[in-house]
Amino acid sequence: MSRSIFIYLLKSICAGIVVAAILVLAIPGLRQQAAQLLPQNIYLRQGVVSYAYGVNRAAPAVVNIYTQSMQQAQLDSQPSLQPQRLGSGVIMNRGGYILTNYHVIARANQIIVALQDGRIVDAKLIGTDVLTDLALLKIKANNLPVIPQDNNIDPQVGDVVLAIGNPFNVGQTITQGIISAKGRSDLSSLGADSNGRQDFLQTDAAVNEGNSGGALINTRGELVGISTATYHTTRNQEGYGISFAVPYKLALDVMKQLIEHGRVIRGYLGVGAIKPSAIMARLLNLGDNQGLVINHIVANSPADKAGIKINDVLLAINNQPIQSASQVLDKVAAAKPGSILSLTISRQGKKMTVPVTITEDTRYQSNNNAS
Repeated sequence: MSRSIFIYLLKSICAGIVVAAILVLAIPGLRQQAAQLLPQNIYLRQGVVSYAYGVNRAAPAVVNIYTQSMQQAQLDSQPSLQPQRLGSGVIMNRGGYILTNYHVIARANQIIVALQDGRIVDAKLIGTDVLTDLALLKIKANNLPVIPQDNNIDPQVGDVVLAIGNPFNVGQTITQGIISAKGRSDLSSLGADSNGRQDFLQTDAAVNEGNSGGALINTRGELVGISTATYHTTRNQEGYGISFAVPYKLALDVMKQLIEHGRVIRGYLGVGAIKPSAIMARLLNLGDNQGLVINHIVANSPADKAGIKINDVLLAINNQPIQSASQVLDKVAAAKPGSILSLTISRQGKKMTVPVTITEDTRYQSNNNAS
């Protein structure tokens, strides 16, 4: 009797395995979920949680960057190349394009890239974008490692991330943390008075001098962002655990535009705006998370010429309701110069639609001549 039960159970288990295998092969979604259960994706090695899988995929594509500039060692001496800055960079494709930070290569006369396999090559500056603190370099070399990328990546607050770079030139180092916040941007960057960051990720992974321009990756080794800055208080003390990175999708868009145009082309509106307080929203009869109050208008800007006024409430752009400043930044920046955006505003309780002809935002363009 017991032997019959054993045989029955064995047959049932085998049948279940066969059915599961058929389903996994037949349905792509199940294949993807099953892949997430593989040992390499749960990062368990001999019972120890490890991020080695992701690090091994990404680290070879993170390079060290050294810059030199012409300086005089003494007042009566001839200018010569002197070390200037230290940073990191990320190889984005086999064509040799490398993303790094603008502040790493700013005013450099020579840019040197050191690969993790020991190769050292000169880099050419393709273009820069001051607003996102990004720069695009290009090197000539064969068999380049490329950082893993997922165009559908959608990082979330709480995701584990790893920062790869060369802090203080001690050699490539990996630090670990989580995404602490998303969409960090200065509302005043809607106007002309600030060069605030756009839609940055905030992380508590340790980022130090030399990490700038390095990779922020997830545990699969996929690029999440380009490390760019650490927070400093008004007393010029570092805010430990507060670092920023340019999100991958934004960095990729900047790279594509620098390759195609040599600069990033953004639309310009010329307003500053704030999120209304609960009391202000009630006074203005605004719904929750609806609209931004215009608190600054740049003279002769597209918004000024269109008749937008201070205290107007921006409710929608092209009939799409506005719920955040970053949403406005994205829509305006994506608008082609010369195109018309239809702004729905509320002025003293009356709704109206105002067409605005967008111009190119040239406030943050720098000299993009190749080094």
